[in-house]
Amino acid sequence: MNGNWLRVTAADLARAKDDLDWAHEMAQTAVDDEGDRWHCTGKTWHGLDFLLERYGFAVPIVWGAEAFVESHYDDDDDDDDESLDTADWGYGPPRYLTPEQVTAAAASLADLTEEDLLRGVDPGELTRAEVYPDVWDRADQLTWAVHHLLDAKQFFASAATSGDAVICWLD
Repeated sequence: MNGNWLRVTAADLARAKDDLDWAHEMAQTAVDDEGDRWHCTGKTWHGLDFLLERYGFAVPIVWGAEAFVESHYDDDDDDDDESLDTADWGYGPPRYLTPEQVTAAAASLADLTEEDLLRGVDPGELTRAEVYPDVWDRADQLTWAVHHLLDAKQFFASAATSGDAVICWLD
């Protein structure tokens, strides 16, 4: 399970809201091209999210703040929601950050360091919180969880400078 970000223009975001299949094709092309509009946090997505949230980071950059579709994914009463046709995206429907949220994230990330995120963290916190993957009892795994921070800072800074939105998904 890997975390992914795709930078999109405001026009592309508007189209994606109406056509997630088109957006998925655009995302797959970006992944295949391995260009600067796509970034993958690999399996560290959940650890990074946990550490950002623990730090008090205001923008949910891993999950995205906005939903493309109404999802009952976490609702125990509606696990078989046939109205969601987002299986191609991987684990649940994609979400997104608006250009304004991307700008706020970039500003907050600018001075953030790996040391800031790791300060005072007990690896057992991640284990108890069932943070994916279950590796937190191994040496150096906290460092691994934040090794994408520099790339995230660059990715969001570039997106903010261009006025882009970001689509977030797990596959």
